[in-house]
Amino acid sequence: MHAEILSPPMNGMLVGKGMIRPDGRTIHPVYLMQAKSPAESRGNWDFFKLVGVVPADQAYRPLNEGHCPLVAG
Repeated sequence: MHAEILSPPMNGMLVGKGMIRPDGRTIHPVYLMQAKSPAESRGNWDFFKLVGVVPADQAYRPLNEGHCPLVAG
């Protein structure tokens, strides 16, 4: 996983579970969605199906590659 995490784990409505790194970036899992066909949809808000998840520690550039002046190298 990335270097030291600044915040305790968070759980927000928009991005789900995540954390704030020392460089200020919020990292969270990234969800790959696919649009459903009309036959697959079961209601007015049933548009997408989850086809994959990229874990937070793989979805973002590593902390040591960001060159953030706030993070001691």
